Amino acid sequence: MARTKQPAKRSSGKRNEARASTSSRSTPSRTSPKKNPRSSGAGDGQRRHRYRPGTQALREIRRLQKTVNLLIPAAPFIRTVKEISNYIAPEITRWQAEALQALQEAAEDYLIQLFEDSMLCAIHAKRVTLMKKDWELARRLGKKGQPW
Repeated sequence: MARTKQPAKRSSGKRNEARASTSSRSTPSRTSPKKNPRSSGAGDGQRRHRYRPGTQALREIRRLQKTVNLLIPAAPFIRTVKEISNYIAPEITRWQAEALQALQEAAEDYLIQLFEDSMLCAIHAKRVTLMKKDWELARRLGKKGQPW
């Protein structure tokens, strides 16, 4: 069904006459219209496109699942490994590059599996938010150390 446009109702009040006389000025206004701070500046008042919450996160998850690259930057990971190594065994000062690479791959694999198990625990509890208790339960069920 097509809707037809109905004519606007007019009243014979003094307010409408005064408003009509002020709105039909022949001189242009001196102030320029202010731009909307939310607009991207790409045209006549169009808002910038926004994705719904979670859409970008899911896109990033799918992209990262397709790659085989390491996710943790190498330099900070190596610094952390050397710091922990120096604390535990100060006599070990040198590391082979392959050993650090293997350690990083093993650490990332462990963390990803722990994330997956923790997320399953959160989903089982009918939540989408990952909480500390999900981590603890996943570690306890997976026999991956004592929860802290």
